[in-house]
Amino acid sequence: MHAVKARITRGIPVGSEIPACDNSGAKVIKPFTVIGLKTVKGRKPAAGIADMVMASVKKGRPDMRKQTVYAIIVRQKKEYKRPDGTRIKFADNAAVVLKDEKGTPKGTIFKGPIAKEACSRWPGVAKLAKIIV
Repeated sequence: MHAVKARITRGIPVGSEIPACDNSGAKVIKPFTVIGLKTVKGRKPAAGIADMVMASVKKGRPDMRKQTVYAIIVRQKKEYKRPDGTRIKFADNAAVVLKDEKGTPKGTIFKGPIAKEACSRWPGVAKLAKIIV
């Protein structure tokens, strides 16, 4: 896992429901922790683009439901700033479900664009991404 150069605003709080944009079998996931995040006492943790989260599957195939999975946030509605000064925001929030904590995606097809920051941090996601923004 590499550092991200952009100043990413964390726009997805823990407990929000996010659609999965791959064909792993999960439709909606609900993150309950952000891996590697250190916050102030009393602050609700939040995730941003290219962050790894642990989530429970809320909707999807019967064998996937009620499972805890690792996922990477690849799109968020809240805008963030890149080092060249441009501000990026997507039309929706989306995540990619992983097989393991090393960053290997469970699905084989991603729907929609993937953020450049997520691809630079996670090479396994970059291999399968069709559109990188």
